[in-house]
Amino acid sequence: MGDHPGGALDLSLYLVTDAALCGPRGVAATVRDAVAGGVSAVQLRDPGATTRDLLRTGAQVREVLAGTGVPLFVNDRADVAYALSADGVHLGQSDLPPEHARDLLGPGAWIGLSVHAPGHLDGALTLPPGTVDYLGVGPVFAQTTKADAASPGGLALLADLVATAAAAGLPCVAIGGIGPDNAAAVRATGVAGIAVVSAVCGRPDPAAAARALRTEVR
Repeated sequence: MGDHPGGALDLSLYLVTDAALCGPRGVAATVRDAVAGGVSAVQLRDPGATTRDLLRTGAQVREVLAGTGVPLFVNDRADVAYALSADGVHLGQSDLPPEHARDLLGPGAWIGLSVHAPGHLDGALTLPPGTVDYLGVGPVFAQTTKADAASPGGLALLADLVATAAAAGLPCVAIGGIGPDNAAAVRATGVAGIAVVSAVCGRPDPAAAARALRTEVR
């Protein structure tokens, strides 16, 4: 972990937003309800949005999170994270390399990196210490939210990756097809947290959905 003024990072229940799933309620209101239900970190993800729309939504979400202590990450877009003064960025394997994001955002930002395979993890572990703060690992199970996602790795691969990352001091967040029925099994692999999209964004009551997940991962 880098030297962050904000202290420790609570990744236990990590919400990734989806504008389509949030529907008419909108992203900011969904985030507000989800945080009331126990979400501990929020990632703004909308790959189809224009930069200006992403900034507009990000500003609304940042306002909702003000004073809650829940950090805001921006998916893929270190430039948008910088413009929003967000708490951090979450990068995929084809995005801006983490060392460049660290240069841009400075030592106080949180940086997450997605890994889908042991080779990706090897790459992450060769980065200078403090470049990346946590890893997103998945998809664990089959999911429908992300069309271009890798094939599911399952719990055994997740446990292996988590153990290797933990030895290097990197916490992991699991993502992909996680809901109340399998959240406890995922948590048992040693992950620092679970990331959800449809299990909260796609529910009629995001606060209740978050509370149900919080119960499973506590």
